[in-house]
Amino acid sequence: MALQHKPTAPHHSAQDALRALETVTRHTSGVTDTEIARLSGLDRERLTPLLRMLRREGYVEQTADGTYVTGEALARLGSAHGREQALREKLQRTLDRLRDSVGAAVYISRYVDGEVSVTQYADSPATPKVNEWVDFRVSAHATAVGKSLLTQLDHAGRRDHLARHKMARLTSRTITSDKLLLSRLESQPPTVPVLDLQEYAVGTVCAAVPITAGTAVGCLALSLPVEHAHRLRRAADELNRSAAPVLLSMAI
Repeated sequence: MALQHKPTAPHHSAQDALRALETVTRHTSGVTDTEIARLSGLDRERLTPLLRMLRREGYVEQTADGTYVTGEALARLGSAHGREQALREKLQRTLDRLRDSVGAAVYISRYVDGEVSVTQYADSPATPKVNEWVDFRVSAHATAVGKSLLTQLDHAGRRDHLARHKMARLTSRTITSDKLLLSRLESQPPTVPVLDLQEYAVGTVCAAVPITAGTAVGCLALSLPVEHAHRLRRAADELNRSAAPVLLSMAI
């Protein structure tokens, strides 16, 4: 299975943030934002929001004299001992904050060993998660999560997945034609969120954006009750803009 590597805006943000972070890491006694800009090649306008994000995520700290040093979160993720647990906790905090900012349940999903897997999520009484009435592994054709993951595979990988999982009609809006679905996946722009407008479950709308890190295929998604469907596109755009911290955590 080959991957489709199409850089998206969050990927560019994560890459730029990594460049800034690497510069800070090389200067153990601290480095100014002016020096970070010069050494990383990032202009000040681009660097300022990246440093703000890195501080918020705990990867860098600003000292009393205004210089930047590495933060506690970076030390935890950079440690071989307990890295998986540290990453899971970091992603959960990011998801919790994202849930509150977009006003929706949010999810991280991966494509692991040829199957869709929702690995983490954040919900609340006010933002309930989707009722998994049909196993997500067999319903990729109908979910925003599944379609986002499939867009990141090559044509052969998509065909292989659909050959293993029958495209059942889950609602009147579900696409059950592999030809139609493959055509839509092929034409999906990587920078535009994938939507599910009551294709998986009546009463629920969803959106997902890719968060591919290296060879791992993943996505960040949200779900809303259909009565909040008018908020979906705006929430999806915010989700897309907020994907960089998730990507960064996975890349460190």
